[in-house]
Amino acid sequence: MFEILKKRKLAEGVTEYVFNAPKVAAKAMPGQFVLIRLDEEGERVPFTICDYDREQGTITLAIQAVGASTMRLEKMNEGDAIHDMVGPLGKATHLDVEKILLVAGGIGVAVLYPQAKYLKSIGKKVVCVMGARDVSLLAYLDEMKEVCDELFVTTDNGSFGEKGFVTTVVSRIFEQDKNAYDMVFAVGPLPMMRAVCNVTRELGVKTIVSMNPVMVDGTGMCGGCRLTVGGVTKYACVDGPEFDGHEVDFDEVMNRNSYYREIEQKHVCNLTGEVR
Repeated sequence: MFEILKKRKLAEGVTEYVFNAPKVAAKAMPGQFVLIRLDEEGERVPFTICDYDREQGTITLAIQAVGASTMRLEKMNEGDAIHDMVGPLGKATHLDVEKILLVAGGIGVAVLYPQAKYLKSIGKKVVCVMGARDVSLLAYLDEMKEVCDELFVTTDNGSFGEKGFVTTVVSRIFEQDKNAYDMVFAVGPLPMMRAVCNVTRELGVKTIVSMNPVMVDGTGMCGGCRLTVGGVTKYACVDGPEFDGHEVDFDEVMNRNSYYREIEQKHVCNLTGEVR
């Protein structure tokens, strides 16, 4: 059993959990993820590791309560435990270029936070553009301020930072200096990552995205997380979760993710008693 040691609200609908998971923490690296089950009959749900402490034997996950399992987890408290956790899975991030621009949309900042910490630890300049629909949805703002040399913040409605989208800031940065960065690392909702890739494609700037499609086993056997990258079928769990964003077929991924939406809504309604 994996005990919840700490729990705190990060933003509206987003909660941070610190789990006792010494074997996972011992091997975890930025960019990797875990699969968790709340109980023996529960679904296997993937979450990117947003922090880890090898000495304490803990890992940290930031989870948005949007589906049946995450809503059940949101009702759990410190001292409670989930049934199992598998990981770390996936390939670790390799930020092997000199100048990197981090771009986060919504809960995607939870993926970029460990990357920012790592870059800071090796002496690289850390610059990030992060955005959300509203100030209430901005997570890890204080933490990112602490590790970033420059931090640009946007909200769709202008409730905090610059009004608009992260793509506006990204475009402006490269308009000011087309050679400002060798790579962009973008993480967030699929439409946001696609929009960033559309901007950087025209600029010829390599862009890495982190994909989180539906997964079942996390080892490449079920094929549930398949996506097309450069015309070739890849599996997010073993080939990713990070890929060249300019080669990802975003339309295909978005269509496949929506396939289970009606089923998920039924599970949510059963859990909440809501009628739709």
